Amino acid sequence: MTYIKWTFILTFWLIFGAFLHYTLPQKDIVYVQGTEIIRQDFTSLNRVFYARADTGNDNLAINRDLRLINATRANGRVMVYRNEDTGFGWPPYFKLDSSNLQAEAQGSVSTRANPEWYLLTHYGWRNEFLTIYPNAIGLRPIEGPQAGKPIPWLNILILTLIAAVFWAIRVRWVRFRERRIDPRLEDIQDSWEAAGDAVSARRGRFRRWLDTWRSK
Repeated sequence: MTYIKWTFILTFWLIFGAFLHYTLPQKDIVYVQGTEIIRQDFTSLNRVFYARADTGNDNLAINRDLRLINATRANGRVMVYRNEDTGFGWPPYFKLDSSNLQAEAQGSVSTRANPEWYLLTHYGWRNEFLTIYPNAIGLRPIEGPQAGKPIPWLNILILTLIAAVFWAIRVRWVRFRERRIDPRLEDIQDSWEAAGDAVSARRGRFRRWLDTWRSK
């Protein structure tokens, strides 16, 4: 029973942690190599990782044009970002300006020999097997990789609020359990112990009665 309990707890926190890692904004220092538009087919495996079509377009199509931003990170790793509206759905970035962002990215193209560095804000994951890309949210110029990434104050605030909510729920659950559940469990345990004592007493009397017949 203990193994089942801890397996459930660890599975819950792993799924919740993956959800937060996918949803919360992340920042990469990159230079933009180029932009393109591809025709993307959606399957049951990767459809959930895409936001939605641009506001006003068909969101139920099995394929559509997808804007991509090709970039290289400061560590030399190539990364491809998609550029989709999130609209008023999830995640709640309320992004409605993917066309504007694509224009900014097109005007930010540079080369490896003479890179122009940008801080690109995004959420999501890159997975070649599922053909999914992180979704770019914003792009702003910086002096260079030496500038470093800013402190993620928004993520810290969100995680602090989530921790506070879980702590409040736990405190209230502990109080509820101490006042309502534990006394009931103790009553049940006392009842079982009393029933066991009664059975033992009756069994003892029955044995003594049998002993009186055996002595005769």
